[in-house]
Amino acid sequence: MAAPLALVLVVAVTVRAALFRSSLAEFISERVEVVSPLSSWKRVVEGLSLLDLGVSPYSGAVFHETPLIIYLFHFLIDYAELVFMITDALTAIALYFAIQDFNKVVFKKQKLLLELDQYAPDVAELIRTPMEMRYIPLKVALLQCFPQCYFSCLSDIPVSVPPYLVCPRTPLSPPAAVHTCENEEQGLLDLFLGVCHDVCGKPSGNRLPLLLPSQLLGFHPRSLWLYCWVSPDFKLSCAVKEGLSVPDLTPNIGLFWYFFAEMFEHFSLFFVCVFQINVFFYTIPLAIKLKEHPIFFMFIQIAIIAIFKSYPTVGDVALYMAFFPVWNHLYRFLRNIFVLTCIIIVCSLLFPVLWHLWIYAGSANSNFFYAITLTFNVGQILLISDYFYAFLRREYYLTHGLYLTAKDGTEAMLVLK
Repeated sequence: MAAPLALVLVVAVTVRAALFRSSLAEFISERVEVVSPLSSWKRVVEGLSLLDLGVSPYSGAVFHETPLIIYLFHFLIDYAELVFMITDALTAIALYFAIQDFNKVVFKKQKLLLELDQYAPDVAELIRTPMEMRYIPLKVALLQCFPQCYFSCLSDIPVSVPPYLVCPRTPLSPPAAVHTCENEEQGLLDLFLGVCHDVCGKPSGNRLPLLLPSQLLGFHPRSLWLYCWVSPDFKLSCAVKEGLSVPDLTPNIGLFWYFFAEMFEHFSLFFVCVFQINVFFYTIPLAIKLKEHPIFFMFIQIAIIAIFKSYPTVGDVALYMAFFPVWNHLYRFLRNIFVLTCIIIVCSLLFPVLWHLWIYAGSANSNFFYAITLTFNVGQILLISDYFYAFLRREYYLTHGLYLTAKDGTEAMLVLK
């Protein structure tokens, strides 16, 4: 499988390099769907200018990246495009090998449960086979080259870089991450959560006890010492205040900006707390329900973060959508996949249209753009809920049998409560 992966990477890097030289790159770098106040490359450049002048980049309200980012690009500013392309390729490689290891764990666990007769006798068609799982890693790597990932790369958003600089367990060595952990699936969860990052490009954490503070702070707590060592003037408030208090109400594809633009100032603190709690409110219930399936739990968490974060971009959506091939065995149990796919595609096409009508043509207003934003996020919520329902339904069938019957002998219907 090395040759197909190499071909995917060569094509991806070639297309990125060609688009970097086109006028499309400049156009995309201004799109609100792709760039947020916390991930704008222009703000990184301004932080670099302040650093060159001897002024702390964190002294104002412009730069919010980690110290490692600004010091990295202080030396590599002339090669920024190359850095983005390389880190995107490394992310695809890391995901490829991690999914390979995950498939081995799944197959080993499935074989053990079959030997112990833990599955119902009529679920043979639900059992996953090595041939069925063979091309999943390649599909994940291919989706890492999704058009939305292209947009993030072309807009010079430093999204892929920090996981390689900050994560205590780097995704460049997935086998080591797996085999140095007592529980192989937990090791893989560590690996994936290392790759997972928020819109600022900071990792979301890599163990469940640290997942909540990591989501809240925007970086792993164990990385704080490294930030302070690299940049003594690094202030914790500079890094997290923007993401938590949502002072910049620049329109984006999230749920925050319009609501707080219309909010009275003396109510804003209460509703900021209400909105922000969503990003980790579901963590504990999901962790309890999915305690034996940490990778699926990780997938749901990435999607929740992408939906409910303060300043989301299409790069966040592309991150969790890259994992869809891992759950292709759930497709038969999805109820509304066609409708929800159409909603997400149509909304993605309407974003630039309604933005143009609002900002340039003046024939619409912010209500139109926020309406399509709401529809887009509702579509994502329903899509993830559908995957969650399908996962639970398949697990129930594996244990109780695929063809359920009621007490009177008629076919039973499974209802999720």
